[in-house]
Amino acid sequence: MAQYKVEICGVNTSKLPLLKNEEKDELFDKILNGDTNAREKYIKGNLRLVLSIIQRFSNNVDDIDDLFQIGCIGLMKAIDHFDVTQQVKFSTYAVPMIIGEIRRYLRDNNSIRVSRSIRDIAYKAVYAKENLRKECDREPTVEEIAKSIGITPEEVIYALDAIQSPVSLYEPVYSDGGDTLYIMDQVSDKKNREENWIEEISLKEALSHLGNRERDIIHLRYFDGKTQMEVADEINISQAQVSRLEKNALKSMKTFLSNT
Repeated sequence: MAQYKVEICGVNTSKLPLLKNEEKDELFDKILNGDTNAREKYIKGNLRLVLSIIQRFSNNVDDIDDLFQIGCIGLMKAIDHFDVTQQVKFSTYAVPMIIGEIRRYLRDNNSIRVSRSIRDIAYKAVYAKENLRKECDREPTVEEIAKSIGITPEEVIYALDAIQSPVSLYEPVYSDGGDTLYIMDQVSDKKNREENWIEEISLKEALSHLGNRERDIIHLRYFDGKTQMEVADEINISQAQVSRLEKNALKSMKTFLSNT
């Protein structure tokens, strides 16, 4: 996971707007009527969705900016193609669109650079391996290859591994005139399936609509696993108050999720 950046592509992510459901519906009606200002506001109001997704893909803080821009392209495509008559949440439709855009970018820019010194060692090792095979009439050991070129066996293994052509998860394996099937699509990941991402994003949105105290109670109770009594001691209120605030928070979250 990349370290979180407050400013990405000149956007202060700590001050991104959060749209209410009524605002989303109203803005989308205006978008359908060609209102470009409403479209811009809708995009900004959904940038938190892009942030949630790109942090799944980025292992390096340096590529966050690029992924954010690509994710925004996916978001705009989702807005332009979203069909409000299908009775589907926008986030449910947008997440796969954004992920697809990021996958295409990563597939097209997935180059692995190997330093010249390591390549030189690897080529020497390959050449030595061929000579030893001819001399010994058998496959030489790593130790024999290393000794012949004056380096350690570990260096031989590292160099040879470095020049191997890796199979990308974004390598196409099948295409029949429609959507291309990639290796990644065949790899099962029960924890990080897209539907789980959508659920997690929806949960974060529901939590963001709670007051600070209610949000803290939900985090302490359901993310940190603390009892109501432990929560009461930590935030200096009674256990009865914790119970009441918790019930109100859960009710508010349930209402939010059922309306989105």
